Amino acid sequence: MKIRKVEEFPMKDNVVLIGAKNSHFTEFLSSDDERKYLKEKLAANKTQITINQFSRQVFIQVLETEKKTDYQVSESLRIAAAKLLTEIKFHEIKKITIVHIDGSCDAVLAFAEGLALANYQFLKYFKDPDKKKSSLKEIRLACPLVEDKCIENLEHLIEAVYKTRDLINEPASVLTAVRLAKEIEAMGKEAGFNVEVLNKKKIESLKMGGLLAVNLGSIDPPTFSILEYKPAGAKNKKPIVLVGKGIIFDTGGLSLKPTTDSMDYMKCDMSGAAAVAGTFYAIAKAQIPVHIIGLIPSTDNRPDGNAYAPGDIIHMFDGTTVEVLNTDAEGRMILADALSYAKKYKPSLVIDIATLTGAASAAIGSYGIVCMGNADSEVMNKLKTSGNKVYERLAEFPFWDEYADLIKSDVADLKNIGGKSAGAITAGKFLEHFTDYPFVHFDIAGPAFIKKADAYRTAGGTGVGVRLLYNFLKNL
Repeated sequence: MKIRKVEEFPMKDNVVLIGAKNSHFTEFLSSDDERKYLKEKLAANKTQITINQFSRQVFIQVLETEKKTDYQVSESLRIAAAKLLTEIKFHEIKKITIVHIDGSCDAVLAFAEGLALANYQFLKYFKDPDKKKSSLKEIRLACPLVEDKCIENLEHLIEAVYKTRDLINEPASVLTAVRLAKEIEAMGKEAGFNVEVLNKKKIESLKMGGLLAVNLGSIDPPTFSILEYKPAGAKNKKPIVLVGKGIIFDTGGLSLKPTTDSMDYMKCDMSGAAAVAGTFYAIAKAQIPVHIIGLIPSTDNRPDGNAYAPGDIIHMFDGTTVEVLNTDAEGRMILADALSYAKKYKPSLVIDIATLTGAASAAIGSYGIVCMGNADSEVMNKLKTSGNKVYERLAEFPFWDEYADLIKSDVADLKNIGGKSAGAITAGKFLEHFTDYPFVHFDIAGPAFIKKADAYRTAGGTGVGVRLLYNFLKNL
């Protein structure tokens, strides 16, 4: 999606005028009939009004700020933009210019972001994709005060979310672990970050037992991708490590999932991996001065004859033994090896992001991200601030030591599930066992993949996590 700034007010372009209800919208209209029509709609408390001038469309967006925080106002504009996209497509508009007539660049940027995110489409597998393509190709911002770099970075961020959504929406018949690694390598070359891919032989030599165990039922080999972005002027002396769950497809293994509303959308079980790759793309493209490392363990989880089974005891990368009680708790098995591997970098912070538990989705639905960890309150507060800013809100769960008792095993160091209670938290405590650094766990099981569009969060992979992590890292 092309986003650019224009210096002069668009007199002939299709335009979106943003302003408060009492703003001087009428100054931008061309006839008394238009002004009368606008007055009637405003009196009826309409917040989105279309005026057809035949040579162009004038869309008026009333800004509602009463009893709303700044981040809620921004989100309302993103949602309004997604709603307006329907009309833009109806009128087959290719270019649209956004103006805040009272001069707020933040409002213009938020509206542009919502419009661009809502305009995403995954049409690769349609017979005639051109017939379904959105008409909108370019968003113009008439806001002289906004910096060019800010617009460039928004464009990069939108592209990063698009690429993340593309990865999630690819079927497992195409996107194997090897293919995912190659796609991430291509993103690295395009954006300017390094990618090293460890093959199965190397993974075996490292004795990553968790990743290898989950891979036993697959005919395709696993991969372990190591991403690094280290610009010359990086502000942090110790790296921040992002770990993404890369389960390409999850049948549940021998603990087989039901199909409806479960296995049928498990191509999304690598959403965490995609989010890490998308974050690296956005950070590198924007040349944010931060040193980050990404770790992405990847495989599918299938019930082949040699698949790992309930009752098996697995020797993990760090030597911990794990009693497997449910093969559908596979995400934590591969993440544990990656979290242990992260120790070699002596990181200042590690954040993992994963579609990890149904318990997280059941607790808060698709409205936010379940988070927990042992990082200090300053880090958690900064993450929450970023989550609010981009409206990928964080719901922090307790992380008390007692929860670790629920994953103690009678025959091994740990068991891979903790029982019926506090499933999202015991999964987090399992992961914490493999850390020795400040650690935060994001469970995105709820918002990672939606079957029906939710405003600018299009149906399918949402790319959740990219905008949050980008904002957090940019503002460090």
